[in-house]
Amino acid sequence: MKEEAGIDLPQASPSGPSAFIPIEEILEEGAAQEAMSEALLSEGRVDHINMMMGLHPTYLTCFLRTHNALLQLDGPLPLSWRHFIIILASARHQCSYLVQHHSSAFLLAGGDESWLRGPHCAPPKIQHLQTLNKLLAHRPWIITQEHIQELVCPGAEARWSLAELIQAIVLMSHAHSLASFVWGCGVLPEPEQSGDESLQMCSPTESCCARDKARSQQEWSEAVNEVKLLMEKMMIVQQQGEEFTQEEMVTRFERERTESLLEPADVQHSVLPDCFSRFVVDADFTYQDFSPRGVQAPPTMRAQDYSWEDHGFSLMNRLYGEMAQLLDEKFQVVCALTYNTMAMHSHVDTSTLRKAIWNYIHCIYGIRYDDYNYGEVNQLLERSLKVYVKTVACHPEKTTPRMYFSFWRQFRHSEKVHVNLLLMEARLQAALLYALRAITRYMT
Repeated sequence: MKEEAGIDLPQASPSGPSAFIPIEEILEEGAAQEAMSEALLSEGRVDHINMMMGLHPTYLTCFLRTHNALLQLDGPLPLSWRHFIIILASARHQCSYLVQHHSSAFLLAGGDESWLRGPHCAPPKIQHLQTLNKLLAHRPWIITQEHIQELVCPGAEARWSLAELIQAIVLMSHAHSLASFVWGCGVLPEPEQSGDESLQMCSPTESCCARDKARSQQEWSEAVNEVKLLMEKMMIVQQQGEEFTQEEMVTRFERERTESLLEPADVQHSVLPDCFSRFVVDADFTYQDFSPRGVQAPPTMRAQDYSWEDHGFSLMNRLYGEMAQLLDEKFQVVCALTYNTMAMHSHVDTSTLRKAIWNYIHCIYGIRYDDYNYGEVNQLLERSLKVYVKTVACHPEKTTPRMYFSFWRQFRHSEKVHVNLLLMEARLQAALLYALRAITRYMT
């Protein structure tokens, strides 16, 4: 990518939680917030995902509450099954961090070790999830009520109850979006995982080969000017009182969606290492751009017709009440999360920028908000940020250090982690909306 060619990549630390962010900066930024400093200093370390999220303690608290409820509290699925479902979901994005962690947790929960040879060793009921797993991971807009019916109808072999299925859907979607966070932040294996040779060849540690060069004065000035220009654009967007017809709003959405198809999608197929391939069925099924054209093309999902607030939450509340409340809180926290800072500036209203990132991800996933002007996405999101966001949201295993370092060059690492939190939750909500809509149609 031409605009990235001149980016000097900082030397990533050989140890620590991230291949992109030096451990000193994580400790420094985290220590500034009491909640994180206590978590970091207790027992010497916390796991790498929590260390990265700990740069935003309000979110971390909310995430852990949801994560623990999903994997530890009473529910329709046995604990070992929950970990195995996450293994199957994580493998679709070649996320060794999650595959390794949940393989250990699966055994600790009393899981049958033979299952770790592949889903063919697991019960047929688990095997039947694989179609839904690949759709949720790569093309959730294809999910229909027929996919639900195949799993839960009374005549189905090894049928799923709706309560079991909704928990499995949340587990899979949670793992897919968490894999995006792991790749997007360059999360490295835990120390106890690093000695595993099969893990070594599957983890994102090649990103540590980045060159370390001092940034020139010219680059520094360019980066500072980029921030200034972005702030000016945000002010213009916030002050715009212009109203557009519904036709113009749809046109702007379609223009943004079409332009997103032009962003590079490096999805050439490579042979999966055994640590993933044993868990992946139909490995050639990967992300394809949402495109409402062609004979069997899916229509755009209008948020007004099926939204989380008005539809998804109420259905989830009926089938999996506690999780509905936890997810809703997590979505609200991440969307409202702000410190009113931007790079070296303070007292900044970043709401338009955060909304543009969220709506851009939903746009890529074929979800349109009738009341949102998608022209703002083009105004506020630079191309290098769009490339990064689309890659991490759609095929995270293709994320590179160059993508991470090329956008928002003058911003703090914690601000880039913030982008990943928005990205992870927007992706999670999009996948859940398509699955819940299919369940709604099955039930009516």
